[in-house]
Amino acid sequence: MEPKQWYLEYRIHKNRPGLLGDIASTLGMLGVNILTINGVEGETRGLLLESDDDGKIQLLDQMLNKVDSITVTALRSPRLVDLLAVRHGRYINRDSDDKKTFRFTRDELGLLVDFLGEVLKRDGHQVIGLRGMPRVGKTESIIAGSVCAMKRWTFVSSTLLRQTVRSQLSEDEMNPHNVFIIDGIISTLRSNERHYQLLQELMEMPSAIVIEHPDVFVKETEYTYDDFDIIIELRNNPDEQIVYDTFTTIYSDDL
Repeated sequence: MEPKQWYLEYRIHKNRPGLLGDIASTLGMLGVNILTINGVEGETRGLLLESDDDGKIQLLDQMLNKVDSITVTALRSPRLVDLLAVRHGRYINRDSDDKKTFRFTRDELGLLVDFLGEVLKRDGHQVIGLRGMPRVGKTESIIAGSVCAMKRWTFVSSTLLRQTVRSQLSEDEMNPHNVFIIDGIISTLRSNERHYQLLQELMEMPSAIVIEHPDVFVKETEYTYDDFDIIIELRNNPDEQIVYDTFTTIYSDDL
């Protein structure tokens, strides 16, 4: 049987000396390898494990559930958020009601770039929305995530250097392996028929498409939130409100 990876997470109630050593010894006796271990926010620990026997993992679960000083909160095949939690030592803030919405603050840009990089590595069609106020780091994060994914990025509309609205792309740029970056405000405020036809063509391609200001894009086009696979929110601080009325006027004044 091929080795499989597992994510083990437990919360510590009584952090007595030697606790981690006891757990590591138990894993060793079962022949379960520890690939990565890290503290995850306070008294929670996350471990990335590897085993070629599912029965050993089931036995591990039974044994750890008898340890009074900890509570096992997860023992499963690792998800992307699990891998990043172990790698960075912190959880990604995920909306409890809308599971496809993930929240980051500016001091978590490293985590966001890593998250985007892993998402953009996936092949096939996916649409990612990125909410955030001006100059919070949206476009820079997309570019850095594309670099991590080893993919070329193509601006379809943008304000990074100057207002860009593309009506056509070269054959090389239309490579489905590319990451297409769209500014939802620029594409709707400055949209013409040829630009919108290009957007429609891109939205049908087996490619990764990242749309900044997805709420404006949805409001002004035929597309809905159901067309998005992931929504990312990036704020300067956790309490910041993302209010579009305060800066769509600025975009309009520059037209």
